[in-house]
Amino acid sequence: MGVHERDSRVRGPESAPDGVGLTTGEVARRLGVAPTTVRTWDRRYGLGPDAHRGGRHRRWTPVDVARLERMCALTATGISPAEAARTVLDEATQQSTPAAPATPPEAVGEAPREEGPARRDEGVAAPRPSVRARSRAGSGLRLGDVRQECKGIARAALRLDASALDELLETAIAEHGLVAAWTEVIMPTLQAVGRKWESSGEKYVEVEHFLSWHVSGALRRAAPPTAADRPGATVVLACVPGENHTLPLEVLAAALAERGLPVRMFGGALPVESLVTAVRRTGPAAVALWAQSRTTASRPLAQHVAAMEWGVRGARRKPVVLTIGPGWSGRTVPGLPRPTGLAEAVAVLETVVSR
Repeated sequence: MGVHERDSRVRGPESAPDGVGLTTGEVARRLGVAPTTVRTWDRRYGLGPDAHRGGRHRRWTPVDVARLERMCALTATGISPAEAARTVLDEATQQSTPAAPATPPEAVGEAPREEGPARRDEGVAAPRPSVRARSRAGSGLRLGDVRQECKGIARAALRLDASALDELLETAIAEHGLVAAWTEVIMPTLQAVGRKWESSGEKYVEVEHFLSWHVSGALRRAAPPTAADRPGATVVLACVPGENHTLPLEVLAAALAERGLPVRMFGGALPVESLVTAVRRTGPAAVALWAQSRTTASRPLAQHVAAMEWGVRGARRKPVVLTIGPGWSGRTVPGLPRPTGLAEAVAVLETVVSR
């Protein structure tokens, strides 16, 4: 809990000093909604900041944000925004209504009451859960200690909010760069969504597909145009036969394009014959083979591609083959690099291409 959050509970949001609080854009990113959605909830349902200060930019206190978090949690269950707003405002009213003060004994001629533990049940209202405590349902995903952007993206995915999800993904990539955005924001969220449907009887499969599709689109929009071919400098990216998880290769392709390296992306489950043909036709400096599962990782295939040669006699070349993905764990191919993360894979490929 932050300093400002503690203060708002003691003094109330209206007493927060000027400049304290979040802007509408910051609130939107935290919640995983578009800024226009926050403004609409303010204008249409009265869920704006309690304190109206001078200046053009409104500031949202932790209590204000807690109401919006509760709004997000309710709408994620399928409740209409109007009904969710009524519930949020009713709850907020209950929390802000003070308990009726006890009537002084002297007013009714009663003897003064005893003090001490024997009477401690009198004049003490039972504590009610605060709006912030109720709002902890949030995204419903166990994200752990991750960046705030992860929670916003998860909430948008659970609501199937396409516009908000696109905006949040593009903002994360723009602010952190492709590699950091993937490693610290996108991948933890994808993993959390995957755990969610695995633990709930595949109840959230549509959320995982929805999120994966939008991540793929965001990666393509963020990547610069494909670099022109340079003899002996192309990188071939392909999933091994039977493997259809392409997102990790897509972000690798985008990161390499960002660095001006020529890339040829062949996507999921590329047949052996097609992979061999692609390597012969492109004469790449490197080939990255992705395997998500150990059942698809094939040592003989990786060794076969690594042994391929092309070029004129006396100056023949072979590709450097990278085995990437968790499927290669425990199936390391001697002599072939096996980077363990995106940043390491990019670094290895940059070194290979620059030789």
